[in-house]
Amino acid sequence: MNMNASSNALQERRVALVTGAASGIGASVCRYLASIGVHIAAADQNAEGLEALRAQLNPDVQFLGAVIDVRDEAAQQEFVARVEKSLGAITDVVPCAGLARSAPAEDMTAEQWDLVLDINLRGTFLTCKAAANVMLPRRRGSIVCIASITAKGGQPGRANYAASKWGLVGLVKSLASEWGNRGIRVNAVAPNGVDTPMLNVGVPEHFRDDVMLDRTPLGRFARPEEIAQTIGFLLSDAASYVTGSILEVDGGLTSGFLTHRHGTDYALHGRS
Repeated sequence: MNMNASSNALQERRVALVTGAASGIGASVCRYLASIGVHIAAADQNAEGLEALRAQLNPDVQFLGAVIDVRDEAAQQEFVARVEKSLGAITDVVPCAGLARSAPAEDMTAEQWDLVLDINLRGTFLTCKAAANVMLPRRRGSIVCIASITAKGGQPGRANYAASKWGLVGLVKSLASEWGNRGIRVNAVAPNGVDTPMLNVGVPEHFRDDVMLDRTPLGRFARPEEIAQTIGFLLSDAASYVTGSILEVDGGLTSGFLTHRHGTDYALHGRS
């Protein structure tokens, strides 16, 4: 291989750092990116889940897993250093670590508030910051965060979750503004319900069926791989002029307000 070809090969190598990688959207992102040849650095607090993930990935890619609390800034910085040493230069970052703790606002404890804000917002910021400190000098990289349709409005019982996702939108737009002229793109996806353990355990069945699905024109929840593929697009050169965007991946839920039964407008069509 000549020097120019070798240089091109190095430029094409991609390494993705994904948090919340042991399940749900994070695991799907890892599987999808590995399927297209991206090397994977996966962080989660679930060690068994990380081991299971390793076995699911394309064997031709390299994998580095680590048990990390995303609220720990030193741990995030150390992981980034390990990734750079073991896998090479980080090119893609997907902070997927997140959770929800629902409660009426008047009963929500400070601990419930702090936990959701710390994981969803502080954790995402620390992941972006740690990765950007190595990507910015190279003037190359893409970050895709996980927002939510809840960042479009409030939701009873989820004041902490809504605040975290509204904050995340502000974070994404601020980082895109700061880092765009230094080669780093920052975007987010905003899903509706995704068929993951977080949805199935954390949201009552009657609310999923009678409210969320009922008002979703496509009439179903997203599959995790559908969100992963959208994230893959935003990370890729196909989205090279996209930054600061919050891409709704919601089956049409936010396309209308006064709708029912998968988007039916009763004022026009009646109840039939």
